[in-house]
Amino acid sequence: MRVAPTSAKRFSVAVVLLAAGTASRMGEGGKHKLLAEFDNVPLVRLSAIVALGSGASSVAVVVGHRHDEISAALSGIPVETIYNPHYRNGMATSLIAGFSASKVMSADGVLIMLADMPGLTADHLAMLIQAFENSGGKAIVRATFHGKRGNPTILPQSLRVSVMELKGDIGARQIIQNSGVSIIEVEIGAAASLDVDTVEDLIIAGGKLTR
Repeated sequence: MRVAPTSAKRFSVAVVLLAAGTASRMGEGGKHKLLAEFDNVPLVRLSAIVALGSGASSVAVVVGHRHDEISAALSGIPVETIYNPHYRNGMATSLIAGFSASKVMSADGVLIMLADMPGLTADHLAMLIQAFENSGGKAIVRATFHGKRGNPTILPQSLRVSVMELKGDIGARQIIQNSGVSIIEVEIGAAASLDVDTVEDLIIAGGKLTR
């Protein structure tokens, strides 16, 4: 009896897109960097579209500051929007909110993506996801630029409990350093370190503040 060959197991990766911050370094005036436009597309929507094109199993966007406007900028695309009422208490609360989404909980790995990184492409994320799959769904994967650590990062679900115990305005760096889990670094170029924290950053990156 001939047995049909089986395909290699695919490891699912969900994206948690962090878009809840107050953008305090943009200065006075009330304009939000995630609503700034790149080629007439709000940055938060552009980031979500990049995530959707990566081959990820799902995309959850964590919103907080000006959440109504951020959510409106995401209308019509298949992402789950999660409101974090505790966003002012720091990034840890947004990570916990994102990791609590049902589709994120069921994935083998979670790609943590910042919504203010306009240089990232779907191909960059796909490279990270492929590296995670090649590890058997067990390794931490992080983007680098000239060997220097950057973002995004993929965490395996084995580190979920550690994420849920985070407190304050910190991300996953401490978890990565202390986990004992193997780390795969993927060189993706300058996009790994390009975020827009100030008005000058945004303009240099090609964006236009609108609202």
